[in-house]
Order: sequence, then structure tokens, then C-alpha cells
Amino acid sequence: METRTYYYARVSSKEQNLDRQIEAFKALGADERDIITDKESGKDLNRTGYTALKNAMLRKGDTLIIKSLDRLSRNKTDIKNELQFFKDNGIRLKVIDLPTTMMDLPQGQEWVFEMVNNILIEVLGTIAEQERKTIKARQSEGIAAAKKNGKKLGRPALTYPDNWKKVYADWKDGKITAKVAMELTDTKRTSFYKLVQMTESK
Repeated sequence: METRTYYYARVSSKEQNLDRQIEAFKALGADERDIITDKESGKDLNRTGYTALKNAMLRKGDTLIIKSLDRLSRNKTDIKNELQFFKDNGIRLKVIDLPTTMMDLPQGQEWVFEMVNNILIEVLGTIAEQERKTIKARQSEGIAAAKKNGKKLGRPALTYPDNWKKVYADWKDGKITAKVAMELTDTKRTSFYKLVQMTESK
């Protein structure tokens, strides 16, 4: 079965350019038609080019080349999962910024790539878990500090403005519009109608 090599380049926005990554691919002999690109954020994996690459192009035995691991995603857990996906589906991933992954070894020594891949998966899994713990700890510390300082968490409770009774009565009598009533009570549309609901449900 014929195997192919694909290249994937990504930048986070339409204003950024892909030239540096594409030049690195062409230096390796890449054909323009085999270079898949995205100009989308790496916060998740829902990207047009990458989805097509994974679901419709890459096959067992193929090779995918990227400039750096963060081109796959900014999320360590996502990167770990993608590495596992490539491993499970017999797709070799080469990362230009990780020279060990770029080596061409004699047949029978593929275990070296397997070992490198396993190490990457393990390390990224550990980093992702540590990041989750750090975020959780910071959130807990922030909540504890806020409580200690007497700060109330969550949205502040909605209270009636001092002139609410008069403004509400004028609005109900049709003397003023809702827009004017909102301006007089310094409330936004959602808050205004919530106050109306609170008043009328008494």
C-alpha cells in the first residue's frame, strides 16, 4: 500500500502568515498539494483543515509533519490525545522542532519512535494534569481570599433603584417609555424587566 507524507501548518488568526512553517516544509521537499493549513485558534481541535486531514486524508502508514507540537493545539490534553490517536492509527508524527522525531532509522528499529512517542504522551499527560491542579488550586485560593475579605462571590443581588416606585408607576401609566425608564433608573434592559417581574410578582 502506498503511503504518503502530509504537512500541517497553523496560525491563530487571518492576520498572521504561514510562510515560516511552509518554508520549513518545502526545505524537506514538501509538495504544495500535501500542505494543509488553518488560520484558526489552537484552543481546540475544531478546525477545517485539520479535521479534513484527520478524517479524510491520513491513513495507516502515512506520516504527518508539523513545525512544533503547539501547531496541533495549545491545550496539552488535546496534544496528548492527538499523539495517542496517531499512535493507535499507525500514523507517524514528525516534529521539526523535536529532531529525534525526524530521524530515519533502519527497518526493525521503529521501537525508537514508539519510545519517543510514549515519552511525549506521558510527559504531556503529566503537564496537563499539573496545569489542571494549579488552576484548581488558584481558584480555591482566590475564593478563600475573597471570602476572607468579605467579598460576595457571584453576581450581585438585584436591588431596586431609589426612584423605582415613581418611575415604574409612570412607565405603567404610559407617561414614559421603557427606554426613558431605564435611563432614569440607570438599569440595563435585562435588569429593568427583571425588576418589573419582581415588582409584579409581589
